[in-house]
Formats: sequence, structure tokens, C-alpha cells
Amino acid sequence: MSAELLACDPPTAARRLLGAALTGRGVSAMIVEVEAYGGPPDGPWPDAASHSFRGPGVRNKVMFGPAGHLYTYRSHGIHVCANVVCAYDGVAGAVLLRAAAVEAGLDTAHRRRGESVRPVALARGPGNLCSALGITMDDNGIDLFDAGSPIRLALGEEHVATAGPRVGVSKAADRPWRFWLAGRPEVSLYRRSPRAPAPGDSD
Repeated sequence: MSAELLACDPPTAARRLLGAALTGRGVSAMIVEVEAYGGPPDGPWPDAASHSFRGPGVRNKVMFGPAGHLYTYRSHGIHVCANVVCAYDGVAGAVLLRAAAVEAGLDTAHRRRGESVRPVALARGPGNLCSALGITMDDNGIDLFDAGSPIRLALGEEHVATAGPRVGVSKAADRPWRFWLAGRPEVSLYRRSPRAPAPGDSD
């Protein structure tokens, strides 16, 4: 399975990432929850909640392709979050990795997250996922399908996904572009942003 399978619209790429194996610095985990994000107003998937909405910049230019690379950013200036770039070269699209189930390297993940953290919560939430797998801001732009990369991605068979609104965004808050594997305890709780319009008033 190669990055070519991610050269598609963000929701399709998001579904294809569910069940995929993500390996980083001694920890391997199965992706169980993701969120899709589009791009600028002149692109095929205008998305006011996306970091690429205002066009390419120094850090977010990786979101404009090619597919299969990693885009990292800091949430609230603290937590590192990771996205898998999708879509086509020159066209912005990405999928935020929201939660994963740690399957190997539990001891390493516990050292990074804390010994008291329950196994199901080690990589629940975008910041916790990056912490558990050792993903840093320096990983921005790496090729996830390069065998020499410190963070690697292996796609598997497609899974049946459950869809719903994205978490914590104030724009395009009702867009059902969050996808997860039903029944997985690692999936995070839905929290609507207090800055978002009333349900039904946002795309």
C-alpha cells in the first residue's frame, strides 16, 4: 500500500487511514480516529477550519502535497499534532490523526506519557498521540512511506467508519468529517467548540 491511495479527497483519505499502522520511535499503533481537512476557497474542498485556508505559508506548505507526508503543528502553542497530507500535489488536503491504539512499545509510550496513564488513553487525542509515538515539530514534511523515516505509515484494508462533526473547531463545525472505528475505547469524546455557531448553522 502506497501514498497513491491517499491522493484523493480528504474524507476518502481519512477513511483509508482508519486501521492503518503508525510506527514512531519504538512505538507502533493502529489509527482509530481521524479528521479530514480541505483547503483554500479556490480549491476543490474549501474549508475555513483548515490551516491551509489562507493559502500556503512557510510551515503549512507541506499541506499542498504531495500526499503521504506529515504536517505537524502546535495546538495552543503546547501540544504537537500530526496530519497526514492527502489530495494532489499543489492541492491542499490533510487528515488529522486524533487517536490510536498502541499495539507495540507500551513501555516506551508509558515513559513518554506517564506510568499512570491507562493503555487505552496513551494515544487518545492528537497531542497525546504525538507524545506517545515521539512525533515532534521537527518531523514536519517527512515522507511517511520512506523506509528511512523516523515515523512510518502502513495502510491496510479499509474499515467501516462512523462519521460525525469535527472536534473543537469553530468554523465549518457541522461538517461530518471526523471518522472513527466504532466500539474502540481509544476514540476521544466529542466536544463542540464554545465558539462554534449553534448546531445547524455551520457547514
